[in-house]
Amino acid sequence: MQGALTGAAGVPFGAFLALAAASWLGLPLGERTVSAVVVLSAAGSAGLLAAVACAGPAEVVLGTWFDGFPLVLAADGRSASVGVLAALLGALIGAFSRRYLHRDPGYRRFHLLLALFVAGVQLVVLAGTLDLVVVGWELTGLASALLIAFFHRRRGPVAHGLRAFVTYRVCDVGLVGAAVVAHHDGPPLAVGLLLLWGSMGKAAQFPVGGWLPRAMEGPTPSSAICYGAISVSLGPYLLLRTESLWSQAPAMPVLIAVVGGLTALHATLAGRAQTDIKTSLAFASITQIGLVLVEIGLGWHVLALVHLLGHAALRSAQILRSPSLLHDHHHLEQALGTAAPRTGTLRERLVPRPVRLWLYRFALERGYLDALVVDRVAGGFVRLVRRLSTADEHWVRRLAAAR
Repeated sequence: MQGALTGAAGVPFGAFLALAAASWLGLPLGERTVSAVVVLSAAGSAGLLAAVACAGPAEVVLGTWFDGFPLVLAADGRSASVGVLAALLGALIGAFSRRYLHRDPGYRRFHLLLALFVAGVQLVVLAGTLDLVVVGWELTGLASALLIAFFHRRRGPVAHGLRAFVTYRVCDVGLVGAAVVAHHDGPPLAVGLLLLWGSMGKAAQFPVGGWLPRAMEGPTPSSAICYGAISVSLGPYLLLRTESLWSQAPAMPVLIAVVGGLTALHATLAGRAQTDIKTSLAFASITQIGLVLVEIGLGWHVLALVHLLGHAALRSAQILRSPSLLHDHHHLEQALGTAAPRTGTLRERLVPRPVRLWLYRFALERGYLDALVVDRVAGGFVRLVRRLSTADEHWVRRLAAAR
């Protein structure tokens, strides 16, 4: 089973390298060929990993990167289930995209990034060490940000892709730091806090989740697999996978549950005021991932894994269905001759009107988090750098005048 485990992680990388080489050499590949390479590689990875899961836990040592950093792949029931689902969804998205992106100028680029994303996810899921997790984590983040900015001729997708990329970089410091602290046998609380911070960026948790609704600027297929299903699920999966590193710190389950609870509450309120379907689904994903973190904090790890897998499958299908759902909704309103009736008004009437108005404004502004993060935190840092640059220029001029 060691060969099957290696193949499960390596086949998506092979598909990525094949498409990259074809693009580099300028080989004329048709849309069917490009799609078949991605779909078959993802399906093959799922099949190999399913065979490994049926045979029982497996581990393979690929060698040593350098002294103290072994390259190990490991598969058990938890990692195999997530890996099989990720690969199957990758194959589904690849098949769906064949018609969705038909004759799009970036058709090959999309499938190239999809293959890289699946390869990165499989590496994160099957990595036996935190060092190898970091490699897959970064590949996944790079592919996700580039898919958000897929329609790069417009300013919005590029800006939102940069927003996601910066958020990833800031939070990924936690994962790298956790690997360093773990290598030096640091305290479990420090490792746990760093892992929690690293997972918050990828899982779009409070207060750094503002990038996820903007990530819907990318093509609908990439939104379905990255930001509705698999990519956001890697944060909770990281905490489940590294439970042995932080479980000895009594404060960690409480902190994980608090972060998840705050995220679920904030995303639920903000999602009710959104006016487009993909943004509503984005906030729904944030809410469910927050609830998964609450389950992890309460120690319900099996329930958290089942919840994670079920949510990924359902949300991916919902996002793929969203364009045709809007079309069907318009036909329904035309048949009715009026707008379709609203739902959920009973619960709204239970809340006093002044409170409803305040909650609506709070939800419309998304909890004022964007203003806080962009204007205060990021803006304050930019202003500080500019002041330091101005002070440095004045100092250089004074030194030049003194000479």
